[in-house]
Amino acid sequence: MNLLDGKVALITGGSRGIGEALVRKFAEQGAKVAFTYVSESSAERSRKLAEELGDNVRAYQSDAGDYAQAEALVGEVVKDFGKLDILINNAGITRDTLLLRMTEQQWDEVIQTNLKSVFNMTKHCLKPMIRSGGSIINMSSVVGVFGQAGQANYAASKAGIIAFSKSIAKEYGSRGIRCNAVAPGFIETEMTAVLDEKTRDGYLSAIPMKRLGSGEEVANACVFLASDLSSYVSGQVLSVCGALNT
Repeated sequence: MNLLDGKVALITGGSRGIGEALVRKFAEQGAKVAFTYVSESSAERSRKLAEELGDNVRAYQSDAGDYAQAEALVGEVVKDFGKLDILINNAGITRDTLLLRMTEQQWDEVIQTNLKSVFNMTKHCLKPMIRSGGSIINMSSVVGVFGQAGQANYAASKAGIIAFSKSIAKEYGSRGIRCNAVAPGFIETEMTAVLDEKTRDGYLSAIPMKRLGSGEEVANACVFLASDLSSYVSGQVLSVCGALNT
């Protein structure tokens, strides 16, 4: 059974990591998928991913943190696919350092990419979604729930996403639009692959399930929130963290 048959999904930051897992899983579940990448270095990778997954998957170069680019992207996706049912705000970066060492640029870059992008994309997607309802899924983090030393900028952006998601759920629930946040814990990605053994062991010791999660496990949670199985679920934060946030 394909849970997303007939639905059109737009996923930001879809060229690698959790984003790539989302693109693959949503296509597998029958959705037509538009996904974004930003840098030229990701262009070839994104093109190959779209080609591999078939005609119902398309890659778009767009910076979700840029208001005008976000608006243009949504218009293009609706024109290409005819509608928009699902938005996943997944684009994100880190610029980790202690606050005393953090520059204004490091703060601003994280807030713009992680939080302003969610405002940009959600605002522009509301109009096509209001016509027939839809599901908005915003990628937060367990760090946005309990904080993390050396990640004040990242934690602030991810906490903001949670409050934003709850507000949108209340504003547009009457229009058939659901909005939820997903809060992954430590997930196997290219970023975690470069951790030294001591750091990795430290993370594992804090996780009750004693392993890192996979991008596919995060994607599975998003499929639930995007599908009709969660038709009465809105304004919630779903942690995918191996009981870390417990």
